[in-house]
Amino acid sequence: MREFAIGVISSLAATVVAVVVGWLGLSWPRRTLTRLLAKVTGTGLLRVYAQQKVANIDLAADLREARWVRVLAPRGNELTRDSFQPLWQGNNEHLESVQVLLPDLVSRWVYVREQELRQSDPGFEQELLAKQISANIDYLTAVAARNPAVALRLFDAPHTGRLVVTDRLVYLTLYVGRGHGRNSPCVVAGKGGLLYEHALEQFMLLWRVSSPPAPKPV
Repeated sequence: MREFAIGVISSLAATVVAVVVGWLGLSWPRRTLTRLLAKVTGTGLLRVYAQQKVANIDLAADLREARWVRVLAPRGNELTRDSFQPLWQGNNEHLESVQVLLPDLVSRWVYVREQELRQSDPGFEQELLAKQISANIDYLTAVAARNPAVALRLFDAPHTGRLVVTDRLVYLTLYVGRGHGRNSPCVVAGKGGLLYEHALEQFMLLWRVSSPPAPKPV
């Protein structure tokens, strides 16, 4: 827990520094400060994005080079879009496996997250989050049926962020406030650093206690 707290605090500090420097329009100080923080704290921090959606182009490029991928998504809408298509379209000949965790629809945490979103998004009607998750479960179930390298399980845990872990790095989105995840800061850390190792450990822990979706009645 101590290591996790250090990692989160370091990440948030790096995010604040990067965003402030970004406001000044200076990219080289942002890169320099990020590398310095990574070295001092041992986080392995490589890049910082003020918003997750800004990272999509770089994420797609990294997914095309990945040997394996682990994804924890509290909603999963992005899984159906361009960023993740390299995983489903067979554009990565080196890819060995993809493990995806989506929320279990019976989990109370789906309701909790929905209430948070409704406070910031007036169009987020009751049960909309569950409907979106259900559609993404159906999408990934269909993908996994065609591709044995893809596996889907459902998790029961708080929705505090998104993880995309590859054999080389992790994209960690830290949900801030009650807004949508795409508007939250995203940090990228390399293998061997504190953030990477903790993210992978947390994913594997949830994977072990999760279950595949129940087959739908014919």
